Amino acid sequence: MLKIGDEFRHKFSYTQDDVNTYARVSGDTNPLHTDPKAGAESMFGRNIMHGFLGASVFTKIFGSLWYADGHVYMSQNMKWLKPMFPDQEYEAIVKVKEVFPEKNRVMYECTVQDPATGESTILGEALLMNKKQYVW
Repeated sequence: MLKIGDEFRHKFSYTQDDVNTYARVSGDTNPLHTDPKAGAESMFGRNIMHGFLGASVFTKIFGSLWYADGHVYMSQNMKWLKPMFPDQEYEAIVKVKEVFPEKNRVMYECTVQDPATGESTILGEALLMNKKQYVW
């Protein structure tokens, strides 16, 4: 049973090849993501990941890792606080914020952190529909 305060953590990283694939699939071919020279000359000093690629970890968690057979996305909001970089480890944290048993829905806090610094790179919330047995 899901209850307020339940938490799931997942460490992850994306390679530059992953970023390049995302650029091709999404159509966002901004050189800051894909061109090493443009990344090196930018204020970041290297290529940065697409914000939505970094945030896609939540889809992986809800769709494949945690109560995966019961989650259906209804909404997601996010704030991007810091850039994320290819080939660097991050940790995604989802935490049950509110449970709506009469509608089989759960509101989650969604955070991505840099484990080396503890700083958040993404903050947000997601509302998901769940199987009845998970939200009683």
